[in-house]
Amino acid sequence: MPYAVRLTGTLDLAALEDALNDLVSRHEILRTTVSVTDGEATQHVSTHAHIDLDIISTTGDSSLDERLTAAASAPFDLSVQSPLRATLVRDDRTPDTHVLLLVVHHIAADGWSMAPLLGDLSRAYAARCAGGVPGWDALPVQYADYAVWQREVLGSEEDPASVMSGQLAYWRGVLEGSPAELVLPVDRARPAVASGRGGSVPFAVDAVVGEGLARLARERGVSLFMVLHAALLVVLSRVGAGEDLPVGAAVAGRSDEGLDDLVGFFVNTVVLRTDVSGDPVFTELLERVREVHLGAHAHADVPFDRLVDALGVERSAARQPLFQVMLVLQNNTQGRLDLPGLTATDVPVRTGATKFDLTLHLTPGAADGTTELTGAFEFSTDLFDRPTVQRLQQRFAQVLRHIAADPAGRLSQLEVLLPGEREALEEWTGTGVGPRVGSIPELFGEQVVRAPGALAVE
Repeated sequence: MPYAVRLTGTLDLAALEDALNDLVSRHEILRTTVSVTDGEATQHVSTHAHIDLDIISTTGDSSLDERLTAAASAPFDLSVQSPLRATLVRDDRTPDTHVLLLVVHHIAADGWSMAPLLGDLSRAYAARCAGGVPGWDALPVQYADYAVWQREVLGSEEDPASVMSGQLAYWRGVLEGSPAELVLPVDRARPAVASGRGGSVPFAVDAVVGEGLARLARERGVSLFMVLHAALLVVLSRVGAGEDLPVGAAVAGRSDEGLDDLVGFFVNTVVLRTDVSGDPVFTELLERVREVHLGAHAHADVPFDRLVDALGVERSAARQPLFQVMLVLQNNTQGRLDLPGLTATDVPVRTGATKFDLTLHLTPGAADGTTELTGAFEFSTDLFDRPTVQRLQQRFAQVLRHIAADPAGRLSQLEVLLPGEREALEEWTGTGVGPRVGSIPELFGEQVVRAPGALAVE
């Protein structure tokens, strides 16, 4: 998990190094190593807090991008290294400008952790610049305490009365017969081993549509996330993915306020399996989605990897088990670095990596008091070319515009064809020959063209 920020002003290097070590001292998980013996992982919490600040030089923006990508992509050896790395990139031409890159391994933190991590680093730097030490109160618990508590609460799978047994029974019922792999409009066959390489297509919803979606959520008694999930299901079903659609989602896992200020990996992944059959009205689909979400959140304590093992799902190096499409709404408190005497500006870091076939990241925001959405479609380059994902993004945006204006239409009435595609598809389905026939697979993908009714023209 990389985070980079440009710092403009006079940087106190010694204070920054001390503040980083204050941060690691405060959060045990940031000074924890993990070793594996006979297949069992064991954590080792060091009593000595120390992190090295790696300082490198660059000569321009292009060199900066390369340096950040290389530093963010370097692997961790968790058996001997801290799960947090810090790199300071300086441009010798502009001595008052630096870029600080923090990379934290996902085993030690989640997206929600960035707010306390950056907040504590800011407070520690301010104290060190003033010649003191951060005077924060001790954390009520550490991540190791949470891990022990979680095991005690979940109990044993062998105990039929335990939380673990009850939740596993729920998931066995919900996921029985679930498709092992979604049929997506890919450009290439899936390789035997996924490379992990990915690309990204930016996405944005204007304030008018964003407010319409928020209003729909309020009127139907659902969350914005549920509305976005339902819209994504419309697109997936209409491009040939079928009617039984499992999608992955993240839940925060911070069930106690004592965990709010703690850095750690609390987030868990759940599978939202939804039936979209019967050509329902969109508002009816919303009700289905709502029930799926409520059930998943009520049984979200079983760690995802344990669920996969318990269900006996065959592991594959080619794809993610149980789902291949992930939906993420970044509605948690965003972390911010606030260092005295310095102006901080976020810097994007491109790692060129992805975990799933498709991941839709969305972030709600406020523009002049109205609601909007920004984000990106992240995709596996093993399977997709950028133009294919750009069209998926455009179809999703088009569905959002339709439901924001009128959510009463049936799924088959929600337009997913883009300008020019309907005419091309009508010509192709009507004649089967003609100068534009060759453009059909290019527009929709071979699998979509062959999926009966997926993009049917009435």
